[in-house]
Amino acid sequence: MVTGHVAEADVVVLAPERLDGDVLSYLRRSAAGHRKPVVLVIDENTLPDVVTAVEYGLVAIVGRQMASTEDLLHSVSAAATGGGVTSPDMLERLQAQVENVQRRTLSPHGDPAATLTARDVDIMRMLADGLDTAQIAGELSYSVRTVKNLISSLMTRLDLRNRPQVVAYAIRTGAI
Repeated sequence: MVTGHVAEADVVVLAPERLDGDVLSYLRRSAAGHRKPVVLVIDENTLPDVVTAVEYGLVAIVGRQMASTEDLLHSVSAAATGGGVTSPDMLERLQAQVENVQRRTLSPHGDPAATLTARDVDIMRMLADGLDTAQIAGELSYSVRTVKNLISSLMTRLDLRNRPQVVAYAIRTGAI
């Protein structure tokens, strides 16, 4: 599958029949060894395999049937200078995949982060800093009872069960 000396190359060009387990395994091993940009020339691919390949250094996908020598040279040149190239169709599919993952990971129940107030963010930040309810009340000049109600309301609105989940949610969504 590999010809030439990968260690001396600026860019690795792979042209397998399809993006299968053997190719992904090779990419994983080579990423651990040299972390060279990879240009993939291929007929068929599945989006999950492409996403995995990107994790291992894939920066360009060239369709074997549609690609000219000029397309391949452009992809290799772009990869060598730190760029990447893919078809508009594949880019659109990758973008949709990333958006889907973000939706499922960051906000599985809609986008409640959009409803966070500045006070909510302040409370999340203080929880992340390890302050207890009384300390938060002192910082905000609220009663302890009010702070308990605010934290409870925040957890209910975000569908979270405890304070560590509030902190984790705040970090994942970039609120703090």
